[in-house]
Amino acid sequence: MSLSHANDDARTRARDARRVVLATFIGTTLEWYDFFVYALCAVLVFGPLYFPTGDPVVGQLGAMATFTVGFVARPLGGVIAGHFGDRIGRKRMLVVTLVVMGISTVCVGLVPTYAQIGVWAPALLVVLRIVQGLAMGGEWGGAVSMAIEHAPPNRRALYASAPAVGPAFALVLSNLVLIGLEAATGDAFTVWGWRIAFISSVVLIVIGLVARRKLSESPLFEASVAQEPEAVPVLEVLRSHGGTLLKTLVVAGVPGISTYIVQTYSLTYGTSAVGYSRSSLLWIAMTCGVVAIPAVIYFARLADRFGLRPVLVTGAVMQGLTALLLFPLFDSGNLMLATLGGVLVVTSSCLSFSCIPALLTENFPPKIRYTGISLAYQLGSIVGGGLAPIIATAIFTESGKSWLIGTYMAAANVVALGCLMLLRKRPAWQVKAEEKTASAAPAQGDGRNLVGDVPAAGA
Repeated sequence: MSLSHANDDARTRARDARRVVLATFIGTTLEWYDFFVYALCAVLVFGPLYFPTGDPVVGQLGAMATFTVGFVARPLGGVIAGHFGDRIGRKRMLVVTLVVMGISTVCVGLVPTYAQIGVWAPALLVVLRIVQGLAMGGEWGGAVSMAIEHAPPNRRALYASAPAVGPAFALVLSNLVLIGLEAATGDAFTVWGWRIAFISSVVLIVIGLVARRKLSESPLFEASVAQEPEAVPVLEVLRSHGGTLLKTLVVAGVPGISTYIVQTYSLTYGTSAVGYSRSSLLWIAMTCGVVAIPAVIYFARLADRFGLRPVLVTGAVMQGLTALLLFPLFDSGNLMLATLGGVLVVTSSCLSFSCIPALLTENFPPKIRYTGISLAYQLGSIVGGGLAPIIATAIFTESGKSWLIGTYMAAANVVALGCLMLLRKRPAWQVKAEEKTASAAPAQGDGRNLVGDVPAAGA
């Protein structure tokens, strides 16, 4: 191959990698926008509209339960999308998940209330939330696989952080939309104004489809996985990587406790127990999202330079410490102190979120990667974000002591730190693949490594 030809190939790969990063960021942002809009509306308006009871706490728990249902559906979505993503390609499944999420989100905005159609209203809400969860479960693993399999060797954490930056950007966008709608519709916001946030997402989905239509398929998938895919990837994950799955789902799931306590539970707790206004709490959540965007990018660059493990250890320690500070600051009644507490907790979680995509990718081989990382992340999301608001509500309802919620958050990070320490720096699959590649090198002659391994040094 001539030098000019090699340079052209390098430029093409670099262009494709940048395009993948942009497309995964846009797509993930749009899907998480839909997810966050639902989460925010679940704590702000869904209780009295879809779960009218004499006890507001019971109604709120019912609304939060529909929020949790989406998390429970996400692992199944990861299995379904991962199965086909590991067999027919990452790109196709990313398009499918985007369309499914968009349609289900628009439909949420059209569901009549309990007063209009009775029990069918919460039933429809639950069904649509399950569909949202299926789509979200299939999205993340494909986006991460595409980003990291296109990335240069020394920027894998940075490129893989694009799907992690998307949720932070989506948090800002969803809060801005709801703040704007509340200001524009006034008292009508809790009646019909909130519906605009869901129905208008159809425009965003079109933007995402345009961005993903131009994507090239993962080079790793085309080079190796497509030639000899696993018959049933999820069975291989459970059979050969069950221990890794258990440890990685804890490491991936616990940071979600911090973010969802700040971004969802605090909206209910802040208005009912402390007395903050709803718009003030939305601004706190949005501020946390604004801070998270550069934080994830910066911490990912640190991980590429110093290794994943030091950044992840620091993240777990900082999340535990800031969790203990969160509610004392929040309970002060001072908006600035409450904002400071939220920013500290979310920034600490960004240390973990910046590394989790690359960490999961390292621990699952290419043939089952989409399925493996989807299961780890989505099962972890149940342990983390899905159950956190309900657990926090139960803790405060029974004890009346908010600091116990912070203790629960800190204890979860201790468990995550232990699981991180148990993960091997060089996963067994990687060692075997490298040995196989080395033994076959003289016969191959071209020196290519189609294993798709991610260097684990320092991880």
